[in-house]
Amino acid sequence: MPLTTAAPNMADILQRQRTFWMTGATRDLDFRLTQLKCLRQAIVNYQAEIVKAATQDLGRPEFEGYFEVGAINELDYVIKQAPKWVRPRKVSLPLSQLPGSAWIQPEPLGVVLIIGPWNYPFQLIMSPLMGAIAAGNCAILKPSELAPATSNVLARLVNDTFDPAYIAVVEGGVDTAQALLAEKFDHIFYTGGERVGRLVMQAAAAQLTPVTLELGGKSPCIIDSDIDVATTARRVVWGKFLNAGQTCIAPDYLLVQEDVKPALLEALQQRLEECYGPDPAQSPDLARIVNDTQFERLMGLLQGQIVVGGEYNRGDRFLAPTLIDNVKWDAPIMQEEIFGPILPILTYKHLEEAIAAINQHPKPLALYVFSRNASVHNQVLQQTSSGCVCINDVILQVAVWDMPFGGVGNSGIGAYHGKFSFDTFSNLKSVLRKPFWLDINWRYPPYEGKVKLFRKAIGLS
Repeated sequence: MPLTTAAPNMADILQRQRTFWMTGATRDLDFRLTQLKCLRQAIVNYQAEIVKAATQDLGRPEFEGYFEVGAINELDYVIKQAPKWVRPRKVSLPLSQLPGSAWIQPEPLGVVLIIGPWNYPFQLIMSPLMGAIAAGNCAILKPSELAPATSNVLARLVNDTFDPAYIAVVEGGVDTAQALLAEKFDHIFYTGGERVGRLVMQAAAAQLTPVTLELGGKSPCIIDSDIDVATTARRVVWGKFLNAGQTCIAPDYLLVQEDVKPALLEALQQRLEECYGPDPAQSPDLARIVNDTQFERLMGLLQGQIVVGGEYNRGDRFLAPTLIDNVKWDAPIMQEEIFGPILPILTYKHLEEAIAAINQHPKPLALYVFSRNASVHNQVLQQTSSGCVCINDVILQVAVWDMPFGGVGNSGIGAYHGKFSFDTFSNLKSVLRKPFWLDINWRYPPYEGKVKLFRKAIGLS
């Protein structure tokens, strides 16, 4: 059975893991690789249940449910690369430090806490977990209580695969999370909203615990006039309305060059009907809003010049893919991350206007730009700041394992994926080794007559 607050208290669970970690078992590379392979097999064995749970929690179509199981793709990469990552990383020495040798020695942190979100409730716990395992840590996982079916499957999968003294799942709500955060961990990894992220960071600060915060924000999508209109529309519609817009890197709003807006708007409407039919409520390919609270929040944003969509059904939390045109920057929908199937459309005349508007707001997790013009790409890259950028597409940057994924400013702290996950859950220990056979005495007292030599050694004339 999964560990819950009715089971041993948080301190007991944590102590059990610390005791196991102190045995040194997790430091062995073969042990780590074996656990990663066991995790892979468990995901394969549970894949049907994982996909079904995504449907129960979010009304996902089967195709989108497999996004959760897609964690296997990154897991295969980690299994292949981990033997390289654990090796000491040689460092060159300056002439003044010779003779000697230096290297960076990755070592595990200890016991880490991973708190998952509800929007991709399995995949976004598995991804940091594989980094924690590869780095040699024990881990406690706290899945989101807002995705109860997935939480249950995840707990059973983990408890069937690992000793809870090594990897444990703690299910529960806010009280459970608060009890966990009151304990001392060696690292806390949180994925979710900015408000709760601040609370996690505040709790971690009391224990001087380092954190990785994967948050979100309003990810802009700049659309230049020099584009393939049909392809742009296809990609934007897919990325925005995937999982009913409940994706942290979904395009939050469009900033469209005014000359191309009529053609783009027509293409977006056409593509929406091609994807979801004339009655999206009957489409088997559109997810639902996760709960009543999120649904009512989105209903409060459903105002303005609705071009297409706007239909809803509270009974099954259906909200049609919606385009809102001529949105102003001070509109309510532009004051918070939307996290739903509503796409505001704003216009600009010159690229400088769009960039200036983006820079007046908190730095986003993702930024998208569509243009055939490389100078447009470069100007956006050089004059804006965001966690990641994707040019002429959306979402796909998250699946390049050699790139870090993380926010900047309000959109997050730290990064992960691939080697960056390994480093996040490692202490990169600096090591300098010196021989005994040469010991120049100019650094030792007495210092008389040595100042001139020392000044030269540190770069002064």
